Amino acid sequence: QVQLVESGGGLVQPGGSLRLSCVASVNRFSISAMGWYRQAPGKQRELVSQIMIGSATNYADSVKGRFTISRDVAKNTVYLQMNSLRPEDTAVYYCNAIWMGLNYWGQGTQVTVSS
Repeated sequence: QVQLVESGGGLVQPGGSLRLSCVASVNRFSISAMGWYRQAPGKQRELVSQIMIGSATNYADSVKGRFTISRDVAKNTVYLQMNSLRPEDTAVYYCNAIWMGLNYWGQGTQVTVSS
C-alpha cells in the first residue's frame, strides 16, 4: 500500500504561483512514476504532469512552460511548481503514484485561481 499526502493548494490571483507537495509513504525507488492530475467541476480528471523513475518528465500542453515537476528522493516527495496561474487552472489536484503496477491517489488539494 502507498499513502500519498498532498499539501500546498489554496487561492491565488491570476498570474500568481503555488507549489504543491506530495509525500509518499513508501521508498521512492520502488515507485515507477509519480505525477499530478487535476479535475475541474464537470470535467474528467486529466494528467497535468508526471515524473518517471529515471527522471523523465511529461506535461499537459496546457501547462508546458508554466508548471515544473520535480522530486526529492531522500524525502520521498514530489513537487509541482505552478507559475503564471490562470483561472482555467482551477481544480482539485491529485497526487498519483504507480507502485507494483497499481495506481494510488492522494486525497486531493484545491487550487483556485481568481481575482
